[in-house]
Amino acid sequence: MKKILILLLLPIFTFSQELDINKIFKFSTFYGAINGGTSVSDVDVFSITDGLTTETIQTPYDYNITLGVRKIARFGYENKANTFYDGTEKSWSDAATVGKIRGLEYKFQFDIKRQEGVNYLNQHHFIRYAAHDNCSKILCVKHFALKGEYLEDGFADIKYFELSQRYRHRINSNLSFNIGAVQRIAEPYGYDPLEEWRLDNGNIHYTYLALQEGYNVDVYHQMYYNPDGELVAVSADVWEQVVIPEVLSDYTLKKRDELKSQWNHSLVIGFDYYYYSKEYWLHSWGNLMPYHYDLGDDYSYHNYNNGQWYDYSGGVIFGKKINKQLGVFVEGKYNKYWNREWYNFKLGINYIIR
Repeated sequence: MKKILILLLLPIFTFSQELDINKIFKFSTFYGAINGGTSVSDVDVFSITDGLTTETIQTPYDYNITLGVRKIARFGYENKANTFYDGTEKSWSDAATVGKIRGLEYKFQFDIKRQEGVNYLNQHHFIRYAAHDNCSKILCVKHFALKGEYLEDGFADIKYFELSQRYRHRINSNLSFNIGAVQRIAEPYGYDPLEEWRLDNGNIHYTYLALQEGYNVDVYHQMYYNPDGELVAVSADVWEQVVIPEVLSDYTLKKRDELKSQWNHSLVIGFDYYYYSKEYWLHSWGNLMPYHYDLGDDYSYHNYNNGQWYDYSGGVIFGKKINKQLGVFVEGKYNKYWNREWYNFKLGINYIIR
């Protein structure tokens, strides 16, 4: 994590040679907040094994602890509704390759949260820099854009660091295309630790795997013990339906954690479009990685995908005021990396009664 933060901060120190350090932090906002609320309601579970008994399953309250700093110019369609940042704001435009203004923008945010009884650690840090387009030459350093990003989404089970360098060609004041290189580092997605335990018929030799992990099985007396010697099941049904799924889950997590992260070097092609007026606005962007260099690592995603694959991401923000009373909007973003998907969207209609 320390190395990743250094990589993210490197562009700041690089461009600080050209910019006053005070300007880099000017208009930035440091924020911290704690949000909480009721989780799912209590559930009563009934049993008649030893007479009628009732067990109440309680889910602790949800909470979200946020700490961050940001310096991001708002697009025309974005309004700062709150007086203070509370960490719950959702800005779809953060995923765009370039921001509204040229120059340096950044965001560093940590979230520790509990949702429906499950704890998550979420992080989203990024720095993006788009140079001024006042150079008349085709190949000019001021036509380039840089972005470094670290994302950890515990709810979506995705974590990676990404750094991109792109050449941007502006078609007009609204539309630009870009091409460049992307370097990503992430766990070896695609690796299946259970594959080596798979039998010819497709099943898993789960009992032998459990024995290798330290469990003890007395089949004759239907007694099953965990590695600490505790009795965890007294029937084959409980062993197979309750204990074994936990064994497989723990084994998978352990084997994934044992492997080092993998580097991915990819070609990227993308576009950005932004138009805004008080009656209509459209902001969209897209990125396609059609080619990935094979480093030949044993756990490279190339080995699990039979060669090349497509990674892509994009977003769209659309709003239209049809008249003084009626308006519609659509917003969303989508990512697919290493065949893993995560996305957000919303759409709606507003009608003002006069």
